[in-house]
Amino acid sequence: MVSFFLLLITDFQLIIMRNNNQIIFLFISFFFLASCGQKKKETTLAVSTDLNEIISYDTLRVATMYGSTSYFLFRDEKMGYDFEMVTNLAKKLNVNLKIIIGKNEGELIQLLKERKVDIVSYNFIETKELKRIFYFVLPQSDSYQVLVQNIGANSISVATELAGKYVYVKANSIFSQRLHALNEEIGGKIKIVIANNSFTNEDLIDLVGEKKIKYTVAYHNVALLHKSYYKNLDCRMPVGFNQHNGWMIRKGSSELKKAIEKWEMESETEELQSKLFGKYWEKSPYFAQRKVKIPKGAISPFDHLFKKYAPIIDWDWHLLAAVAFHESRFDASEVSWAGAAGLMQLMPQTASNFGLNKLSVFDPEKNIEAGVQYIKFLNLFFKRVENKDERIKFILAAYNCGPAHIFDAMALAKKYGKNPQVWFGNVEYFLLKLSEPEFYQDNVVKYGYFRGKLTVRYVQSTLETYEKYSQRK
Repeated sequence: MVSFFLLLITDFQLIIMRNNNQIIFLFISFFFLASCGQKKKETTLAVSTDLNEIISYDTLRVATMYGSTSYFLFRDEKMGYDFEMVTNLAKKLNVNLKIIIGKNEGELIQLLKERKVDIVSYNFIETKELKRIFYFVLPQSDSYQVLVQNIGANSISVATELAGKYVYVKANSIFSQRLHALNEEIGGKIKIVIANNSFTNEDLIDLVGEKKIKYTVAYHNVALLHKSYYKNLDCRMPVGFNQHNGWMIRKGSSELKKAIEKWEMESETEELQSKLFGKYWEKSPYFAQRKVKIPKGAISPFDHLFKKYAPIIDWDWHLLAAVAFHESRFDASEVSWAGAAGLMQLMPQTASNFGLNKLSVFDPEKNIEAGVQYIKFLNLFFKRVENKDERIKFILAAYNCGPAHIFDAMALAKKYGKNPQVWFGNVEYFLLKLSEPEFYQDNVVKYGYFRGKLTVRYVQSTLETYEKYSQRK
């Protein structure tokens, strides 16, 4: 074997004098495989991804799903409790972060099993089966399962009243397991409907809120969060007991587990958890608006500023005022649940891009000026929309949710034969469709799931307010 390699090295020296890097690579690869061939078993055992491999590859691979607290885009900024926490973990480990979005809980589990990711950064409930193959880390607040229904005279208050009722759950989910157990307890009369696998549990809550289905099962804290969107939701009836939950890693990743547990105990991490819990779990996006004193005969206390800066974007100042009204109700000190600040509700990164800091963002004139510059920027994004009045609608939509989801809706409109340069009945229609798996999983969609109702309502309401303002003398 040694003489063989000496001969091969001699030949290689002749080749290298006249050749290229590709041959060098092939030779080294061959040398490595030949010398390690008798240690195949050891090599196979060594591929279990743990902290040393993560650091070696300089990348922490994380699987999660779109959700109200896990991961989502808000005005083109990545947000979510789980996303922000795992971003902090990657920073602590001094490695890059790679986010992989799964379509459902089963896909997240499979990605972790197949070693395609290192962590599932999503709120999974501890079960015997999952605890057998995974470690649970970063525990979150315990919660219990409840029946999600609509408030009304016929609301169910005890489990026996579920007999004969259709209750929708995901197949093989913790909710399905509990519902089947409850069904046995009351005599097997619940009509359990298995939802399409493309739907998440949060999708089912939304369907109840939209009165498309009557019942589902969810965790109380998640149901309460959705109740801020759907005031008609009733999530008072418990169907289970408190359960532990958290992120998951493989049982082979013992060093990663130790690193996460050490990170969890640090005071900075505990402080971040507390801050993010309030941001994503306690505050409703529908926040109460403080009243602002408006001078007699004026639209707002800032009419003179709207008149000063609206010409920069060739807008009627009444339209700019309408945007500010729907963003902040003319409250210059307003901070939204997502961190958007000031009259024009600028997200932190957007404010920074246009020269504002944590203090100047609350200066009415500077905030309006930066908001106008952002609108000017969005105007360039949608310059392909030739009609100015139509382009304004696209800009308003993008101002509310960011341009990414609007581009997705335009792509869908084009694919399905609608006009991608017309808002009402065309792009607006497909923005609403981005909450349905058939559409947000379409190959022309780049930015995934989006609940478009608020943005559609925002465009319509802002235009109506503008019309009302412009009629004033």
